Amino acid sequence: MNPVLIVGGGPVGLTAALCLASAQVPVIVFEADERISTDLRASTFHPPTLDMLDVFGLGRELVRRGRVTPSWQVRLHESGERAEFDLGLLQAETRHPYRLQCEQQNLQHLLIERLACQPHAEIRFGCRVTAVGQDSASVWVQAEGERIVGKWLIGADGARSIVRQSCDIGFSGETYPETTILVTTDFDFGAALPGLSGVNYVWSRTGTFSLLHLPGLWRCSFYPAAGQSPEEALADEAIERQLQNVVARPERYRVLHKRCYRIHQRVADTYRRGRMLLAGDAAHLNSPSGGMGMNGGIHDAFNLTEKLIQVLGGADERLLDLYVQQRRPIAIEHIIAQADRNRRRMRETDTERRRTMLHDLQRIAADPQLAHAYLLNSAMITGLRQAAAVSEPSAAIGAVS
Repeated sequence: MNPVLIVGGGPVGLTAALCLASAQVPVIVFEADERISTDLRASTFHPPTLDMLDVFGLGRELVRRGRVTPSWQVRLHESGERAEFDLGLLQAETRHPYRLQCEQQNLQHLLIERLACQPHAEIRFGCRVTAVGQDSASVWVQAEGERIVGKWLIGADGARSIVRQSCDIGFSGETYPETTILVTTDFDFGAALPGLSGVNYVWSRTGTFSLLHLPGLWRCSFYPAAGQSPEEALADEAIERQLQNVVARPERYRVLHKRCYRIHQRVADTYRRGRMLLAGDAAHLNSPSGGMGMNGGIHDAFNLTEKLIQVLGGADERLLDLYVQQRRPIAIEHIIAQADRNRRRMRETDTERRRTMLHDLQRIAADPQLAHAYLLNSAMITGLRQAAAVSEPSAAIGAVS
């Protein structure tokens, strides 16, 4: 059998590879980087993602490497008032009623370890794909001067996806005007701020920030001060001022990592063109507020590979159109829309509107039924259930143009 070719060796591409290889499907992963990136990237795993990864025993392994966070909160910095959501309310819905804070590179290492034991899997690091193509019976990639032929191709190659571009698939949406500054420090904010959770979205007089507690460190997200360029906001003194605004102290903060990035809200016009399919950031981009991007991509990988395995076993190829019809609306209506609502809420600057929003969140959090429904949505469970309810593919949408 010709292999399934996967462009992109991030969490989404490697998850897809393990799903396929575990079903005895030959797979080759092409990753342009020489090794797994240690840059600051996704760090939140939602309950259903951990449930899915448990199929391979990876949820349990990630919990060992990460930090379990049983609640998350929105708070006013100066007063400490907060709305806190207890994920324990989801204990009847998931084996993991919490968020897990764990750098995505941990999952990538675990996936590579598992794939190394799979005789049907090959991963090529430092192998940049420069072109892709297809005909009615096969696909191919051009990488490092070699053309490799496969049966199907999954583009999990990120925002600038060569697979999406080669298929001439539009990527509709917008880029938000602001830049986000992300830093990590070993200072213990939990000891300094009473009642802090492991995941916190915070309004303050000086702006908005988030604090996420990982093993041994805290991740802090800020927006640049008014009039600051991204380069100025990333300077050591500017970051020091931001951190001092969170907790003032005589010592300087020890910053372990820092980076800046722009936020996009985009979704591919389709996730399929013939034998080529998109997943993860190649298919949809969203604000990181709420930690839904990587999780949504992993959900894509499980959904797509389940159907692709059936097609390789002789099932109707229209199953792959069902993948599009199940996952794309969820990206629009749940992942992107929820991330956008989270962003807009935390970008609010009016004091009275902030307090009104907080009181509304406190009302929801205090009512077990309302909180349960709210958490089902924010934990991505509602979207998965709605996708599963779409059970029949409509007219074929994956024809080669």
